[in-house]
This record gives sequence, structure tokens and C-alpha cells, in this order.
Amino acid sequence: MSTVKEQLIENLTAEDKTSQCKITIVGTGAVGMACAICILLKDLADELALVDVAEDKLKGEMMDLQHGSLFFSTSKITSGKDYSVSANSKLVIVTAGARQQEGEGRLALVQRNVNIMKSIIPTIVRHSPDCKMLIVSNPVDILAYVVWKLSGLPATRVIGSGCNLDSARFRYLIGEKLDVQKDLVF
Repeated sequence: MSTVKEQLIENLTAEDKTSQCKITIVGTGAVGMACAICILLKDLADELALVDVAEDKLKGEMMDLQHGSLFFSTSKITSGKDYSVSANSKLVIVTAGARQQEGEGRLALVQRNVNIMKSIIPTIVRHSPDCKMLIVSNPVDILAYVVWKLSGLPATRVIGSGCNLDSARFRYLIGEKLDVQKDLVF
């Protein structure tokens, strides 16, 4: 027997409970939130999930995004400390990691960030076994290799952001020095 609502209102679209393109960002620091804003502005996902250990910060960041969601097409923004919010993600962007101390070299970060990856990667893969991973945490090249080994994913599904930022900085400085538009420097 149908309800009054069902009798009066024709459902024009079938409700799809599964996201077609879900992206998860692990780590809601400055880099993670910059990634989130870019994803939302470019309409790259129909669901965005944020994961972080700092629950208060996470809740605030999620609320800011949800309140601004009127301006985005992304239909669902979720967050949590529990990695279950990342379930069935197509892409997981890992920005989590220890902060580099003043005067500390990037290589000194290795062991601290390897330990963080050991604690999060198996859980991410358990919830999203078919995902691709983009590693942004520093030192990125070493951590991309570590994540690939920890995840058991094919090498083609674990990507490090590599030297893209360093290259962009270099192009910017060359453009400044030569007084040339930065996007014309290759």
C-alpha cells in the first residue's frame, strides 16, 4: 500500500544511495583544506569526505564547507575521525603527517610520517579497496613508496605529488626574474 506522499508526488529521479565519484581527504590542515576547496570549486566529486584525528577542527572545517555548499554542486560533505566515512572512495588524498619543525630537514620527518602511514593506510584500503591514492605528505617521494608497499595496491594506483610544487615555485621565480608571465615558463 502506498503512502499519501507517494500518491501525490511522482518521484522523477531514482534515489542513488551510492556515490558515483567520492573523494576522501585525510588530514584537514592547510593543504588538505586547499584540496577540498579546489575539489568543490571544480565540481570533481559528488561526495567529499574529510578524515582527521583532530575532531573539533574537523567539525569546524566540515561545517564551513557545508554552509558554503550552496555555491557548489557536490551533494554530500561528510567527516569523521573514523575511516568508515571514507568507504567506497574513488580517490583518497593523503595530506596527513607530522609538521616539519623549524630547522628540521625533510628527511628527519621520514620516520614520524612513516609511522603515521602505518597507522592509517591499512584502514583506508580496508574501507576503499578499489581507490587510487594521491600522496601529498612530506617527504612525498619516500612516503608514496611506503604507502604503495603498505597498501598492497598496484603501483599505478598510488601517486605522489612529486616535485610539482617545487617545479611551480621554480617557474614562478624564473618568470619573476625574467619579467615573463609565469604560465609561459616551461
